[in-house]
Amino acid sequence: MSNGIPMQIDIVSDVVCPWCIIGYKNLEQAIERLDGQVDIKLRWHPFELNPDMGPEGQNLSEHIKGKYGLTPDQSAENRDRISMMGENVGFDIRFSSDSRIYNTFDAHRMLYWAGKEGKQTELKLALFRAYFQEGENPGDHGVIKRAAEEVGLSPEKANEILGSDMFAKEVRAEEEEFRNAGISSVPTYVVNGKYAISGGHPPEVFEQALSEIARQVEVADDEVIFDD
Repeated sequence: MSNGIPMQIDIVSDVVCPWCIIGYKNLEQAIERLDGQVDIKLRWHPFELNPDMGPEGQNLSEHIKGKYGLTPDQSAENRDRISMMGENVGFDIRFSSDSRIYNTFDAHRMLYWAGKEGKQTELKLALFRAYFQEGENPGDHGVIKRAAEEVGLSPEKANEILGSDMFAKEVRAEEEEFRNAGISSVPTYVVNGKYAISGGHPPEVFEQALSEIARQVEVADDEVIFDD
């Protein structure tokens, strides 16, 4: 894809958001379909679905009932639908009656650092797997350190970051930046700092949107103004 139209996609998401991994897998398919037409660079940015949640988390069914008013049957039906959509995109999403939801601030601090090390997408996917497939707490330091080591990041540096407030200010600043830009739900994809796409759309929607943006970029690049 090195000869394609350069395109920066900033993905605002949380690692406990099922639509974020479903949307990413669909985006991945769209990018593969556009091979040779676009040259994509991805960056992940923090969004906390539960910024005030304690470290112990909360039972997922209870959380959904309190937040959205769904009955247990409606909640179970919703989880089944999400699991099916995960299966359709090739990512196993497992829920159980014991599933919990957690705060993810420390995971976002680690992801910020991973971005500096060129390992951000790898770590994001590792944390998605830890939460949705292993039922682990992505805010737990042991889980975060293991995921970091799995993708080739320094376990010593990861331990140093988690044992301090390193990158906390930067993560808070990014959260505020995107909140001020009007982003209040995830996933949201910001293309070239200008075009926003929200939701876990099918690959065809991403493909069409990225193709149209690429055409607009191409037209803009061809508009040369000569100044005497």
